[in-house]
Amino acid sequence: MYDVVVIGAGPVGENVADRIVRGGLTVAVVERELVGGECSYWACMPTKALLRSAAALNAARRLPGAREAVTGELDAAAVLRRRDAFASNWQDDGQVSWLESAGITLYRGQGRITAERVVEVTGADGSTTTLTARHAVVVATGSGALLPDIAGLRESAPWTSREAAAAKEVPARLAIIGGGVVAAEMATAFTGLGSAVTMLARDGVLHLAEPFAGERVAQSLRQAGASVHLEAEVASVSRDGAGVVHLTLTGGAQVDADELLVAIGRTPNTQDIGLDAIGLKAGEWLHVDDTLRVVDVDGGWLYAAGDVNRRALLTHQGKYQARAVGDVIVARARGGAVEDGRWGRHVATADERAVPQVVFTDPEVASVGLTAAAAQTAGLRTRVVDYDLAAVAGSALHADDYQGQARMVVDEDRRVIVGVTLVGPDVAELLHAATIAVVGEVPLDRLWHAVPAYPTVSEVWLRLLEAYGR
Repeated sequence: MYDVVVIGAGPVGENVADRIVRGGLTVAVVERELVGGECSYWACMPTKALLRSAAALNAARRLPGAREAVTGELDAAAVLRRRDAFASNWQDDGQVSWLESAGITLYRGQGRITAERVVEVTGADGSTTTLTARHAVVVATGSGALLPDIAGLRESAPWTSREAAAAKEVPARLAIIGGGVVAAEMATAFTGLGSAVTMLARDGVLHLAEPFAGERVAQSLRQAGASVHLEAEVASVSRDGAGVVHLTLTGGAQVDADELLVAIGRTPNTQDIGLDAIGLKAGEWLHVDDTLRVVDVDGGWLYAAGDVNRRALLTHQGKYQARAVGDVIVARARGGAVEDGRWGRHVATADERAVPQVVFTDPEVASVGLTAAAAQTAGLRTRVVDYDLAAVAGSALHADDYQGQARMVVDEDRRVIVGVTLVGPDVAELLHAATIAVVGEVPLDRLWHAVPAYPTVSEVWLRLLEAYGR
């Protein structure tokens, strides 16, 4: 018996459990794989380690003086070793130790909900343990890669994001189906590592971002040697006896590769957690309110945080939700009121229109809030302001031939920024200022008094305001 049972010990589940313990309640977490989850072993940490070395090398080559000091090529084996270290060599001892130090009880195995506030854990040896929660059960099982119904695809043993992040060797030829964040980042990473990359982006590159972002990333990939095919759709896939993957496109063209990465989207990890026992459909996303409580279950005892609720499929947003839901559960367990105001402490609202995201391509794409198209769809009366990042003094100092673009989307009725997109080298470090402006709904008149230091790339804020006018 525990106050709360959390299914899933990834970064979201860990943060939920930590918040519960800090609130004075008891908690158990259930994990079927590695404690630390997707981000630690197959996503955020290892993928950025794969990307960083090539990015540093390219940055050096853009600077006279540093360029002349670069005498060799990227050492792919060294990059993979560094990646392994950041993935803790796929061992979770350190994460388990942290759980113990935080007073969180871990149960290893498959967790399944069998009744209201009851979770049955099946261990690797087939043994079962029944956990009962006094107050709440939280589902934090995340998402997995979505494989489309393409003839021969599954039989061809394609990579998903997991296999790409944990690759032991760099394939000579890598084909990628997809044009989203994972596809773009892995195209960047493996091109930098020496693969001949062919990207098949049916819906375009980074099609959910501002159009100029995908255009610049696609151009950069091509300049680096990758082949980027837009509006390309795969009809069938096969792998021959020699291990070569053959992709046939709908127009009849064929692409051959040594490995194939499929990165077209995500699906919720809810297929085997007992949803059918409580009237929900296995394999579906869980719908929640702003307190992260599942709306389709009576009794108010089931919550869902992170990817599994489909509000914002990003680790940092899942951890934000984890903090919110932990506070909600503690407050309700103690009989306190949960604030329901838009900016209430216990309510998750920054995963609606103020989500920050970085795509670690070359150039980087950093964004927060709404795109111009999304703002228009939302019915806002907006003004879009663009500025050439290369025209900022700090950018010219940062790198020769610096290329980039900044866009802010202004809600004209309230005179606040509702969206910012930045594309260029190292723009990720500019993003939090934009996030504060959007989340804090800082009036443009006040932003004039936030003076950027000179000469930095952040001076683009002044230039955007000047372009907007008083």
